[in-house]
Amino acid sequence: MGLKCFWLSFLVSEVGPERIRIGKELLEAKRIEEENERKRLLALRKAEKEEERRAREKIKQKLEEDKAERRRKLGLPPEEPAEAKPSTVVEEKKSFLPVRPATKAEQMRECLRSLKQNHKEDDTRVKKAFQTLLTYVGNVARNPDEEKFRKIRLSNQTFQERVGALKGGIEFLEICGFEKIDGGEFLFLPRDKVEMAVLNSAGSELDSAIKNPFFGVL
Repeated sequence: MGLKCFWLSFLVSEVGPERIRIGKELLEAKRIEEENERKRLLALRKAEKEEERRAREKIKQKLEEDKAERRRKLGLPPEEPAEAKPSTVVEEKKSFLPVRPATKAEQMRECLRSLKQNHKEDDTRVKKAFQTLLTYVGNVARNPDEEKFRKIRLSNQTFQERVGALKGGIEFLEICGFEKIDGGEFLFLPRDKVEMAVLNSAGSELDSAIKNPFFGVL
């Protein structure tokens, strides 16, 4: 969906009642969420296996050192080192492959998921936080030259109740480009750091988090 169409849809949803999504859309949203969660679990399992491998290697090395120490005390010559297996060398090389950094969209999604998990006992408040964040992002996207939309007073009571007091709310805005200024009194997004692609991703992630009933459940 293009940026213009997305924000038009956003405006319609702001002024009108929320429509019930049809079954096909729910299933598609569930499929996307499950696919993302599957990828995350695969990455987690891979990391756990790597950690287990390293632990086994560490234990094996310790056993070899203890064995060598016992032979030394008994006055026996050290054992000839065993030839390294090719598979071991390949495995070692794999462990040094660089890890791909998370994209902005992935960081946003994880931030929103964390926010929902941290406040899962109050779903209404979480949804209001998502909607408020969507309003902030939408205002900047539609009016990037208006400073009033790019500057948020952190002590503002409404902001604190809806976003600031929830763990992950401010972090989401910082991923969008907002920075703390004046000793942490304000969140500010400089005009030259406004990236429409980032704001569009933020809007899409928030829209999905609001409308997808399965978001953050798994």
